[in-house]
Amino acid sequence: MAESDRLFGTYQPRGTWVERVSVGVKYLAFLVLTLPAFLVRQWWLTAALLIVVVALVAAARLGARRGLGLPRGLVVLFVALAAFQALTASWVAGLVLVGNLLLAVWASRLIVMTTPVAALLDALAALARPACVFGGDPERFALAVAIMLRSVPHLAGEFTAIRQAAKARGVERRLFGQLTQVIVKAVAYGKATGEALDARGLAS
Repeated sequence: MAESDRLFGTYQPRGTWVERVSVGVKYLAFLVLTLPAFLVRQWWLTAALLIVVVALVAAARLGARRGLGLPRGLVVLFVALAAFQALTASWVAGLVLVGNLLLAVWASRLIVMTTPVAALLDALAALARPACVFGGDPERFALAVAIMLRSVPHLAGEFTAIRQAAKARGVERRLFGQLTQVIVKAVAYGKATGEALDARGLAS
């Protein structure tokens, strides 16, 4: 699987009961599984919710690699965050922080991998419909989320490719140069996306 596809994954039906659950219930379950962990920030709660998510991944028959695997760039980021928290606060705080982020990634992936993209976006558009009262556009909101879901793994893949290229040249420790390249790639990607939307009359 390409690194850029490993963050949220893609929908591939397995015929399980998890897929048949309505998308609204899935979004609610996501909040129930993630918000308490971020609010309470206790290791036992994070561990318990991680076990629940892993059990749901197993029930959805996603497989350990597809459902729980992480891009290398994200693993490096998690290790750095855990180390920083361990140095500035405590190692337990570092584990809780990484555990909560991991929980959010796995829970997000569970929804994306068990629900067609069209259903996800339709539900988001329906959720944002009350914003019409204030001049909002639910369809544009759903489109923005779709772009975000595509851009995050794309940029994660770019970061991994840049890291691998730097390692091949023996300059993997020059992080500033790598971050500069990622920023340039992000700007180029944003510009290309904006031009594509403008060409379809969706940018204004």
